[in-house]
Amino acid sequence: MRMISLCPSNTELLRFIGLASEIVGVDNYSDLPVESNAIPRLGSDLDIDMDRVEALQPDLVLASLSVPGMEKNITGLEERGLPSIILNPKSLSDIGNNILEVGNATGQERIAREAYQKYGTLWEQLTEWGQKVEQRPSLYWEWWPKPVYTPGGGNWLTEISHLAGGRNVFADDERDSVMTDWEDVRKRNPDDILMAWVGVLEKQIKPELLKKRPGWSELTAIKENRVWVMEESLFCRPSPKLLLGIHKLGARLHPHLFPAYDELKAEEWLCPTIE
Repeated sequence: MRMISLCPSNTELLRFIGLASEIVGVDNYSDLPVESNAIPRLGSDLDIDMDRVEALQPDLVLASLSVPGMEKNITGLEERGLPSIILNPKSLSDIGNNILEVGNATGQERIAREAYQKYGTLWEQLTEWGQKVEQRPSLYWEWWPKPVYTPGGGNWLTEISHLAGGRNVFADDERDSVMTDWEDVRKRNPDDILMAWVGVLEKQIKPELLKKRPGWSELTAIKENRVWVMEESLFCRPSPKLLLGIHKLGARLHPHLFPAYDELKAEEWLCPTIE
């Protein structure tokens, strides 16, 4: 089956199910194994080249509404009559359901069920570790610095924060994404600051600049040197990799309760071999 993925979270979902070998095209930001580098890149997730998508003659295109502005791609698929499914996960449960949905759409129900069970097993283990936490540090997630964008209570990062033994300081706002300002964050005085700027490589983020914001040098997180640059791929994409993000964050916040995070084992888990 010839499949195209239009955003990184969809690509990661296909890899986790075990269908990476059937991908014939991806967006520019999807992470692929070295051996898959020859797969055509079709543009950024917000600016997909639909002519190239059509030319690849896909049997199925995985579109998404998880990124604002992706509606344009869906319209393009509909105008060309290309076979597609649209995913829009907002929680860990939604991601699990997406695994089964893709399995049904591709005729790979068996391996999708096995992947779903694997996903559920790790989720249960993470839940067990997180339930042992007695004191939950408050967490401020920064998606963008100015204007400030941060996940609210409706976003998966609030769920992730809880499972990892923390608490999102913006969980009281029911929106998925909250636009606020530096003063609002200062008043909430988080125990930890987690910087995951969307679309920005981790090496380009400079935590030391936070001290220049008015009043931020007095924040608990900054005074105690608890500012972390987090991987966008583990926290900002609604795919099975979010479970790895929970493990890594939990091990950082509560190393006495969560086992050490192993990058190599994590990659093996992401690409299961199901016979």
